Amino acid sequence: MYEDAEGQISKKRTKRTISRHHAPDVIENHYQRYLSEAKAQPTAPVLLALANEVDLSPALMARIILDRYLQGLDGGMPSKTVLNNMLKEPSLIPDQILASNIYQCTINDCCYGPLVDCIKHAIGQEHEVLLCDKLKERNLSFLDENQLRTMGYDKTPDIILEVPVAVEGHIVHWIESKASFGDDHSHRTYLNEQFWSYWNRFGPGLVIYWYGFIGELDCQRDRGILLKDCFPTDIVTLCHATTTTTTTQERSPESRNKDKE
Repeated sequence: MYEDAEGQISKKRTKRTISRHHAPDVIENHYQRYLSEAKAQPTAPVLLALANEVDLSPALMARIILDRYLQGLDGGMPSKTVLNNMLKEPSLIPDQILASNIYQCTINDCCYGPLVDCIKHAIGQEHEVLLCDKLKERNLSFLDENQLRTMGYDKTPDIILEVPVAVEGHIVHWIESKASFGDDHSHRTYLNEQFWSYWNRFGPGLVIYWYGFIGELDCQRDRGILLKDCFPTDIVTLCHATTTTTTTQERSPESRNKDKE
């Protein structure tokens, strides 16, 4: 998943204020204002202007107004499938003025909406491919998320190493790729919802925040969660360890006899 620091700050602000925009009287006020202004200026992006005026994400304003519009058509709550399809493809909306306003909102939102979701997904996949390429360059054997799901795992990190490695003296069994900046809120959420469950199932692991993270968050190393902002260059593999630490007992009898002589 991709998300920069500015986007995370904006999302925090939205989470603090979104509840008031979902109050029925506020929704109705937004909707009536939209109808009035759209009638007066049918070619202007009035819904986008309204979202900016009330300090609400344009894509979330679009969802609220579209939901209210569909309730007026059918007299009931529209399904999430219908709502999401119309947000992704505004041409499906019967009212062409509303369709145009919805489109303007979705393409002018840097944090929410179908366009942002698509971009985040693409960037997230790009970094997962980068991670796999780095592992292949090091000749490390691994299973990716898709392979793990075909094996029946329901909740997995991006990579499981078939043979553990050591990074900065810490054993790593799995790697999670995050194409985002690791701030306190997001990292705490990931720890509770993902990382500790990976640790419980697969052992200690590594999280790569490709866009950096707050240094103080890398405080769980002794408990088995290591943070990095790039692919580690100091990986120690089992093969490397065995070739550099061969003991007398591992050598052939002939070699040991020569030592005695």
